[in-house]
Formats: sequence, structure tokens, C-alpha cells
Amino acid sequence: MGMKQVIKSLDAFPRAEDHLLQKTQSGALVSVIGLIIMATLFVHELGYYLTTYTVHQMSVDLKRGETLPIHINMTFPSLPCDVLSVDAIDMSGKHEVDLDTNIWKLRLNMDGHIIGTEYISDLVEKEHTHHKHDDHKDHDEHSEQKIHLQNLDESTENIIKKVKEAIKNGEGCRVYGVLDVQRVAGNFHISVHGLNIYVAQMIFDGAKNVNVSHVIHDLSFGPKYPGLQNPLDDTNRILHDTSGTFKYYIKVVPTEYRYISKEVLPTNQFSVSEYYSPINQYDRTWPAVYFLYDLSPITVTIKEERRSFLHFITRLCAVLGGTFAVTGFVLNYLLYCSSSIDHCIHPHGWPIFFRPKSELLF
Repeated sequence: MGMKQVIKSLDAFPRAEDHLLQKTQSGALVSVIGLIIMATLFVHELGYYLTTYTVHQMSVDLKRGETLPIHINMTFPSLPCDVLSVDAIDMSGKHEVDLDTNIWKLRLNMDGHIIGTEYISDLVEKEHTHHKHDDHKDHDEHSEQKIHLQNLDESTENIIKKVKEAIKNGEGCRVYGVLDVQRVAGNFHISVHGLNIYVAQMIFDGAKNVNVSHVIHDLSFGPKYPGLQNPLDDTNRILHDTSGTFKYYIKVVPTEYRYISKEVLPTNQFSVSEYYSPINQYDRTWPAVYFLYDLSPITVTIKEERRSFLHFITRLCAVLGGTFAVTGFVLNYLLYCSSSIDHCIHPHGWPIFFRPKSELLF
């Protein structure tokens, strides 16, 4: 046997006989249907190949000396901006009252429309200039209260009148910005704690009248990545004829998101549980909204990945080849049955789908 004959014997696509190449209407119909199916499956497989998926990995958090960014965007519909302050304290002992770096306040009317912008509360700033105090201590001595009230200057009294008028008009405040805190456990809270305790008493006539109803539009610990859902976004907590303290216990999980382009986005995700404590007439604390956070020692790495091109080609060949084989089988069955219906019925009454190879048209 010559070399040419050996090569011919390896041909996997022998030429069909002429009578098997006849074109029919049924063959055209099956061919069109098969092409539509193959095109649909091709588009599906191409989309499957181009779509990225994520892989999650965990490791020990080795970050040191970095800050933790806290993005806040909240509305207090029942408290004017002049009395609100953002305070922060952490386990290292650092305590900051009325943070004003990268924090802004928008004055809102009773309908929620913006009527002014403030960078820092003048009243809070003035009170901290004249009175350095710890917000969490009890200052309830009657004699000391008289001394402080006597020392209030005319400008402070005017601001107090202004705040009372704002409360009467239903003025609210939107607080937004970024807090950069140390990467240790701590808390930040938004309240009237920045005020001198006696000035606060003159404005509200008791802690029970401080309505800390709030709407959390956005609270996050870093930039957002695809698929991230922060559990406190769009949270509404509205109080009616009562007051109290809200506490949100937050577990921050350091996270790295690696895009398919190899770009790395450092951020954090978190879980939260909530506790509300109503105030009573014997409480000496003032209502506030606390966010108490702690950091997980585990870092989560989320990587975008795409399926390999060889995987795509393998699936594509299987899909297209399988569709071609099935349509060929259907066409054979239709043509074989068209010659005689008796050929397609088993003696027991069910269709015969498989015939000997010698009986098939191709």
C-alpha cells in the first residue's frame, strides 16, 4: 500500500454518494432550526466566557499603622445643625469632640430642603472654647449650674434663642463627610454632647426632649466594590413622643478587591447588630446615636477571574457538535419515516428512533 493510500485511509470525512446529497424542504427546515439553536448557544457560551466571577480567599490581616476611613451621610430631621456634633473615641485613649475635619452639615427645613450649609457649629465651637469638659461625666451640681448660667455672654444667649427658634420651625440637619480614625476598636457618635450641659438644658429643657430620629443614607468603611451591600444604607429610625439612645455594634472586616486588570482596591465590609435604649426620667445621660466598631483579624481577598479560552473552545465544540449531531439524527428520522410510516412504528406501537446504519440515508 502506497503512502497516498495510507493517507487516504486516515480521511475522517469521506465523500458521500450523490443520492445522499439531495436537498429537501424538510432538510432545509431542520438545518435552519439547527443554525438558530447553534447561534443561540454560541452567544450564550460567549457571554459565559466573557463574564467574570469572583473567588474569595482569607488570610491574617497584616496591616499596621494605617487609618480607617468612615464615610457617613445621615439626616437628623428633628435636630438643627447648631447643636449636633460628631465625637470619636478609640481604645488608644484618643478622644475627639465635635470633629470638623472633612465633616459638613446641611441645614434642612421641615420639608427636608436645604436652607444653608455649615462647616462647624458656631455654638458648639464657642462652648468648647469657654468650657473644656468630658461629655460623659455628670454635671448636675445646682451651684455649679448657676455659675455657668451667669457666665453666659450675650452672643451665646442670642445663639440659644436662634436654636430654639430653629427647633420650633422643625429645622433638621444632614451630616456627611469622612472620618479618618486609627485602626483600633472604638466608636463615634452623633449627638448634642458637644454642648455645655447647662446650655443643652436651657435649649431642650431635659434630655427627654432631644429627638435623635435619624436616617442613614450611607455608612461605609472605605470605597465600594462591585456587589458590595452595606447593611446600614437607607436605614430609617424615627421616634415619636419619646427619646433614647441608638447603638450600632459593627464588626469591620478588612477586604481587598482585585479586579481582572490586576488593580487592587483596599476597603472594608462589615456586619452590624442594633440596640435601642429608651430614656427615662432618672437617666443622666443624653440621647445619642452610637456606632461602636471593632476590626476582624482576618482579611478577605476577592479576586475577579475569567474562564480560560481553552475552556471556552471545549464547551463551544461540544455544544455546536452536539447540536449538529442531533439535527442530523432528526433529519434522518424524518426522511426515513417519509418513505413509509410502517418503517417508523415498532410492532408494539412506539416509534423506532434507531435503525441499522445500512438503513440510514447518511
